[in-house]
Amino acid sequence: MRIYRSTSEPDREDLSWDKTWLAEDRGLIHCWQLGRRNAQRDPELSARCIAGELPPLGWKGGGLKTLKKLTRWGSLQYLAEWQGLRGEALNIDLNDEPTLICQRTGMIVTFTPDISKLAGSGNDIDEEDETDGSASGFSEQSLFSSSSY
Repeated sequence: MRIYRSTSEPDREDLSWDKTWLAEDRGLIHCWQLGRRNAQRDPELSARCIAGELPPLGWKGGGLKTLKKLTRWGSLQYLAEWQGLRGEALNIDLNDEPTLICQRTGMIVTFTPDISKLAGSGNDIDEEDETDGSASGFSEQSLFSSSSY
């Protein structure tokens, strides 16, 4: 099934959570609309996407650096937001796994609707980048002193 929305169509507003995320489009229209709004707020980010970069966004798919393993999985929600940032129509086939190459990092990203692929172990981590699992590289314990309990 293809999800398509023209750039001339207005944003949908005031949808319930269920209609936004559980409808046939699986939230892709919402993500695309978010990309369109962010393109207006952040023209630099939009220009990077237009140039073929896959920068970090709110969904799995982009990155700041090249990893040892040059391939990674990305979500269709990332692809929808990226299309919006580029000023393109939303055009995603839910049965396809399109692949893009980031023009900045050279990373090869395959966008998938399969959540199990997105959650695969070691998907986006190089051996030297492994931490205790926190995103910042700080342990949770270091954020809280024992005196604050």
